[in-house]
Amino acid sequence: MKQSGEVTQEFLDSAQYLSASILQYEAVYGEDFVSPGGSEMAVELIEQLDLAPGSRVLDVGCGLGGSAFVMARQFGLYVDGIDLSKNMLALASAKLSAYGLSDRVKLEWGDCLELDRPEYYDAVYSRDVFLHIQDKKRLFSTLNTSLRPAGQLLFTDYCCGQKPWREDFSAYVEDRGVLPAHFARLYRADFTGRFRARCLPGFNAQVY
Repeated sequence: MKQSGEVTQEFLDSAQYLSASILQYEAVYGEDFVSPGGSEMAVELIEQLDLAPGSRVLDVGCGLGGSAFVMARQFGLYVDGIDLSKNMLALASAKLSAYGLSDRVKLEWGDCLELDRPEYYDAVYSRDVFLHIQDKKRLFSTLNTSLRPAGQLLFTDYCCGQKPWREDFSAYVEDRGVLPAHFARLYRADFTGRFRARCLPGFNAQVY
């Protein structure tokens, strides 16, 4: 992990995402998945995007490719999956080849902060990844630039309560390089316009 707090590929592949550990996650969350809810949750989230078949999606932190495979098979979408873990991508690529979905799903190693594909995607999708990224303003600015007009961003993430935390939880956060958001209360609201106005100066804020 860098001094800045950003999680690196070397850190992930030597700690959290050893190949054996990835398979353990998959055993818990279901075939092709390393995030809570497995395929059932993926379908529920993808349905909320309401994308037309043939739309193009960026899956940030694609993991084993589960969500990307669902998008291609069940929704007729084209998906570019990007992940920082080479161990994860090696397993995902083997699955992609076995499933015969290479015409609709592309998997690649890379840092989403370095993405340079202006107005390329109809949607950006991400599961439980952003907590690992320190520079949130750069993250959302980069992803916003990659979206076509009226494009959508859908992501899930872990949250935690206010400190003090339990000693074992504090140790876990430190060990995993997690950068949690600290919320005392959670509720649902659409702050698209406010976000764009504050985080993306000069952007013409509209809520879709």
